[in-house]
Amino acid sequence: MTKKSAKTTADEKLLVGIDLGTSRSAISADNGKKKWVESYVGWPRDFISRKVVGKPMLFGEEAVEHRLSLDMYRPLKNGVIKEGTARDEEAVKELIRHLISLVQPSRNDSKIRAVVGVPAESFKVNKVALKKAVAEFSEALFVVSEPFAVAYGVGALDNALVIDIGAGTVDFCIMHGTVPSEEDQRTVLTAGDYIDQQLFTFLKDRYPEADFNLNMIRRFKEEHSFVGTVDKDVEVEIPVEGKSTVHNITDEMKRACDSILPAIVESTLELIAKFDPEYQDAIRGNIILAGGGSQIRGLVEYLEETIGEYGPTKVRVVDDPLFGGADGALELAKEMPEEYWTEL
Repeated sequence: MTKKSAKTTADEKLLVGIDLGTSRSAISADNGKKKWVESYVGWPRDFISRKVVGKPMLFGEEAVEHRLSLDMYRPLKNGVIKEGTARDEEAVKELIRHLISLVQPSRNDSKIRAVVGVPAESFKVNKVALKKAVAEFSEALFVVSEPFAVAYGVGALDNALVIDIGAGTVDFCIMHGTVPSEEDQRTVLTAGDYIDQQLFTFLKDRYPEADFNLNMIRRFKEEHSFVGTVDKDVEVEIPVEGKSTVHNITDEMKRACDSILPAIVESTLELIAKFDPEYQDAIRGNIILAGGGSQIRGLVEYLEETIGEYGPTKVRVVDDPLFGGADGALELAKEMPEEYWTEL
């Protein structure tokens, strides 16, 4: 017992799975902790701002709340780490550092190994940038596509198709009992942010006197998004000349949400059609939705009906859309063979 207890904390490893998202980023750790934040980083604009916010930088919801006092960065546009400015690269680094701090009991209690999920087709670009971002506070890294991480977490490793609908991208990955290749994966950019932009435009056209911003639009979408039909109209309160006024946005919400469907259906059908014909029915019968967009009401039924025209189709949603990618990445970290890790 004495020899076991003499093991130093420096020899221990904290394994973490990170899902870096355009809108939200999540982390799961093997010490049982899991956290998420909005993918925003903000620095005070001047000494007055620094006095008001009381911190050298802010993250997530707190940054959004104080955005008028901050230089705001949302560094994962379309799921890809922005290039060109040192500030964007620093924002990614600080976001990852912040996520790790949320699950690590103390700064020096253990070495960190991180599996990080990124959009499928940005894998190569992000891998280099992530290596730079985490090198300071992680000893080893493994970068995977987000839908692969989700598939691993739910045990869908054979004859399955994962569709991860995020803010910046929709990512597809066919699983067939091996690590997926580039041909097994796809990314499209018409995702949650695209719905926001469409809804913003539609509402500006219909209600030009209303006063709203993209943050408000995003909240409307997250609460009321749907495809198909709904039992009652979607009504929200939007200021008009400073007075809160009820607006009916049912038609605009439907049009905005419908706008991402063609690319999802087309990509799904193309991926399945290119797969071994003997297993196409099995893939169609095991489609898994993940990410925030999986919560759009009516989406499961729509996909089952539309894709079902090509054969029997079954679509289900992961139990935890927010942590599905991070939890899967953590499971990978726990079971990863040593030779797969990239030492930093």
